[in-house]
Amino acid sequence: MRKMTRRDFVRNSCCSAAAGMAAASFGRLGLMNAMAQSSADYKALVCIFMFGGNDANNMIIPADNTGYANYAGIRGGLALAQSQLLPITPPSIGSAFGFHPRFVELQKLFTGKKLAVLTNVGTLVQPTNRTQYNQRQTSLPQNLFSHEDQQTQMQTAAPATLANAGWGGLLADKIQSIYGGSFPISISLAGTNVFVEGLALRSIESSGDPTKPLGGFSGSSADNARLAGLQNLLTFDTGLSLIQSTSKVTSNALNDGKALAAALASNQALATAFPTSSLGGQLKQVANIIQARSALGLARQIFFVSIGGFDTHSGQLPAQDSLFKDLSASMNAFYSATLEMGVDANVTSFTLSDFARTLQPDSTSGTDHAWGSHHLIMGGAAKGGDFYGTFPTLALGGPDDATNQGRWIPTTSLDQYGATLAQWFGVPATELPSIFPNLANFTTPILKFI
Repeated sequence: MRKMTRRDFVRNSCCSAAAGMAAASFGRLGLMNAMAQSSADYKALVCIFMFGGNDANNMIIPADNTGYANYAGIRGGLALAQSQLLPITPPSIGSAFGFHPRFVELQKLFTGKKLAVLTNVGTLVQPTNRTQYNQRQTSLPQNLFSHEDQQTQMQTAAPATLANAGWGGLLADKIQSIYGGSFPISISLAGTNVFVEGLALRSIESSGDPTKPLGGFSGSSADNARLAGLQNLLTFDTGLSLIQSTSKVTSNALNDGKALAAALASNQALATAFPTSSLGGQLKQVANIIQARSALGLARQIFFVSIGGFDTHSGQLPAQDSLFKDLSASMNAFYSATLEMGVDANVTSFTLSDFARTLQPDSTSGTDHAWGSHHLIMGGAAKGGDFYGTFPTLALGGPDDATNQGRWIPTTSLDQYGATLAQWFGVPATELPSIFPNLANFTTPILKFI
C-alpha cells in the first residue's frame, strides 16, 4: 500500500471540496505558450486502465487445434467456443490465434495494422524464471497478486519501493521542459490516481467535467459572484502552510478549468459517435481536449482513463462479454476520432491492468489473481497486426507458471513497455532510467511495437 504523504493529504482535501478534481500544483497557470502546433509535431499518450485484473487468457486464445485443445482442457467451463473466436494470425508467431468474440472492432484494427499486442507483460524487478521465483533467488515485486499494490506498481513502475509519483507524471516532468506549455499536460478523466502525478508539475484529475472543478455553481450571475468571492478568498495569506497549499491547489483547479473551457469553446463538434458508457464518455473527453491542443499551447499530452469490473472471481463469462464489448467499441470510436482530426499517427493508446488471472478456474465461475498479462497498443504509429514479447506456454506447472495454477511469470517488464512508449513520446534515452528505475536490468530496454 502506498503511504500517504503530505502532498496526498493536500490533494485529497482539495478533492473533497472540488467534487473529485485535483490539480497537483506549483505556481499559477501563467500565460499560454504561444507556440502553434501542427499535427506533425504533436504527440499524445492515452492510458486505458482495466481495474480489477483483466483475464487476458480469454482475450487472446490459441486457435489452432492443438493449442485450443490445450487451452480448453485447462479452462474447463470458462473456455470460449473455438468457433466463436475472431481469427488473427500474428506473423511473428505464424500460428492461428483468436480474439474474444466481442473484439469485433479491435479485430479490424489489428488486421488493418493499427493495433499491436504485447504478450505476457507485468511488473518485474529483473528477469525472473520459475526456478528463481519458487526458490526466491531474485528480487520480486512487493505484494504480488494484491489489487492495490499491483495497481500502484503498474502506474508508478516502482515494484520494489514505495513511490509518490506515477510514470505518466514523470514523463510530463521530463517532456514539458523540452516542448514547453504552461497548461498541465497530464490529465486524468478517471478521477484521482497516481499515474498522472509527477514530482514537479501539476496534473488535472477529474471524475466528471474537467472544466467544472467545483459543484454548486450554475453559471448564473449570482453564482459567478460567489465564485469570484471564493477565488478572492483563496488568495489570502493565512500564514498556515497547509491551508495555503490547499488554497493554491483549489485556485489552480479553478484556473485550469476556466482555461480548458475557453479552449474547448473553439472546437467544432466531432462527427465520430462514441458509446454512451463511462469509458466511451472519458475517451470522448480526451478527443475533445486533443482537438483543443493548439488553443492550449501544447505539443505533448498524457491522458488516463479507466474501465472497472475486471475482478471476475465469479460470473466471468457474462462480465467479460459486456466489458470487452465496451472496450472494443470505445477504443475503435476513439481511433476513428483521431482519424477525423488527422492525428491518428500522433496519438498512441495503450492498456494496463492490475494483473492477469489464473488460467485454471477457481471453484466458482471465475478466476483468481495472477501476474503476467497481454496488453493492446493502438494508433497509427503502432506496428500493428502482430504480437510482441513472448507468448506464455499454457501449461500448469510449465516453464512460465509461477504457482501451478496458470499464473504466468512475465517475460516482458512494465519498464520495457513504458520506456518504449516514453521514447516514442520524445523523452531522451538518458532520462528513461529516472522514470523506469529497473530498466537497466533488461537486455532489450526498447521494444519494437511502435
